[in-house]
Amino acid sequence: MTSRGTVFKETMLGRVRLGDEQGDRPVRVDLVARADAVLLPHRTTRARLTGRLRIAGRADDAEAVGELEISPLARHRIRYRITFALEGRRLLLDGWKSVSPARPLTSMTVLPFTLYEEGERVGEGTLRFPLATGLLPFLASFRFPRPAAPVAPAPKWDGTPGRTEVWYTTLTDPATGTGVWLHHELVAPTDGSGAYAHGWAAVFPKDGPVEYERFGPEPWTGEPQGFRTEGVRAQPGRLAGSAGAFTWDLTETPDGPPLHTFPRWSWRRPLLPASHMLPAARCRYSGTLRHGTRELPLEEAPGASARIYGHGNARRWAWLHADLGDGDVLEIIAAVSQRPGLNRLPPLVFLRLLRHGRTWPRRAERTAVGWAGGGRFRAALGLPEWRVAGRVGRRRIRVTVTQPPERTLTLTYTDPDGSTAVCRNSETADAVVSLERWWGRWWQEAEWRLTGTAHAEAGDR
Repeated sequence: MTSRGTVFKETMLGRVRLGDEQGDRPVRVDLVARADAVLLPHRTTRARLTGRLRIAGRADDAEAVGELEISPLARHRIRYRITFALEGRRLLLDGWKSVSPARPLTSMTVLPFTLYEEGERVGEGTLRFPLATGLLPFLASFRFPRPAAPVAPAPKWDGTPGRTEVWYTTLTDPATGTGVWLHHELVAPTDGSGAYAHGWAAVFPKDGPVEYERFGPEPWTGEPQGFRTEGVRAQPGRLAGSAGAFTWDLTETPDGPPLHTFPRWSWRRPLLPASHMLPAARCRYSGTLRHGTRELPLEEAPGASARIYGHGNARRWAWLHADLGDGDVLEIIAAVSQRPGLNRLPPLVFLRLLRHGRTWPRRAERTAVGWAGGGRFRAALGLPEWRVAGRVGRRRIRVTVTQPPERTLTLTYTDPDGSTAVCRNSETADAVVSLERWWGRWWQEAEWRLTGTAHAEAGDR
């Protein structure tokens, strides 16, 4: 039997005094904890923390991350270490609840903490768990999920002339904000001249120019699972290789269910010009990527791997992968086909929002063709900004993606028929996502603003 993990949410309120101020400021922390084991009081359990930390007038970081040590009996403490942004600085909140049988209520609900910047103490305060308003939501938030199945390569490739298959991975390093793109592609030319493998690796520093290296092309050797060349491989749970000044070795841990951007049947029966899917909607990556003299260590970096199987690139297209936090993911492809007739249509939009464990819309076709309860989604493609909007049922969504030129890499693709297309990719793009629901009028249900953490691409001929 597969072991279960633990997921829960916790909110704490309190006061903090920063070293450069005389008075205290209100502080609020909203956290999601994820552990790979079921919490048991007699043992020490470690969990990953994500969430939002707010200090009135000074900080509001919706991408705070950290770790939690839960050891009420073994070490008599519950320790929190949370890294967050304050006015361009990175601070560490370090504190623990000292569990005592003599005062169980106070010791389990009061968290004294200290703030550090590069090891120097810069503030202190106290957080409290609000029993009256927080206990029931806290207890109701507990989940005990089974770990997701290993990421499968979902191979369709058999070397048929006129076909291409792509394995690509995108991720964001939470420590530095650096984006990473690993692209692996198999191409079987239409003229039957022999299939080949090629690709590239690219890094998108938060402050600095984009760097990349290509590998291949090399003759395809008939690898049945995943992608493998002389120096590069992409297989379930492992990404490794070298290209020029780049070397990488990463482990991949799935952290979500599969997500079919196109209709699920299109992957089983390749009747459309192409199909796109994610074996896991969200993954975590750990390991090392070196480029030139620099080294990028990665630990639990969020991202995803995807698969494309088809006849080549679209006439025009745009793509977005947005990790919205708390396990929520938005995936979009908007494209104009190369096929005669279809190439006269406006961009068809395939949008899937995974939120609170459910995928909206339930069927991928609804955003592309539309029917009762929602018209076809619209896309305005261009750079540096492109947009998608539409409605299904009682919900509607608007998405604006910005790819700053200085954070965008331009590369050329060659299709099986020999024609070329140009893609412009940014793994540090910005995105604004607004989700609304109809209750007599449109009310905003959720809004996400991603700055430098959206993965996006726009391409054309």
